[in-house]
Amino acid sequence: MSEHPANRRRFKRIAFDARTELRQGEYIWPVKLIDLSLKGLLIERPEPWLGDREKDFFVDIHLSDDIDIEMDVRLTHEENGQLGFVCRHIGLESIECLRRLIEFNLGDPQELERELGALIEI
Repeated sequence: MSEHPANRRRFKRIAFDARTELRQGEYIWPVKLIDLSLKGLLIERPEPWLGDREKDFFVDIHLSDDIDIEMDVRLTHEENGQLGFVCRHIGLESIECLRRLIEFNLGDPQELERELGALIEI
């Protein structure tokens, strides 16, 4: 019997609400961010949903007027009206913002170091 993906998750997910846009080609969807981690994010599926699972997406999470987390992501699963994405590429400024956000929400610098170590192993 295979293990459910949620049970294998190596990265803590934090519930977070921020204005978020998902893009693919000519399509731009404002989406509701459910949670994010160092390795990906979960959103509510927008309607109408016309995304192509075979192509990468771009996500822009607006933290403030001048701070955004931007990443190229790949759709990994869709269930119960939610879309899960894994990060394929993230810039240095965005990863630093995400790291600080995760660190603040975890409240444990050692936990963050473990997660960063696991990220490097991938």
